[in-house]
Amino acid sequence: MNYLEYVIGAYAVFAAFLAWDFAVPRLKLSRTRREIARRAAREAARKTGTPA
Repeated sequence: MNYLEYVIGAYAVFAAFLAWDFAVPRLKLSRTRREIARRAAREAARKTGTPA
């Protein structure tokens, strides 16, 4: 019996999930940082009275 295809597939799935687990938190963090920066800019504009 040859399990080469199974082993290659298992490693491919593992690599895909590892990449997903690495990328998704970074994307969420960058999105959250952008939202915080936009909110801070709106609040600063509101304090100075200039449109954002």
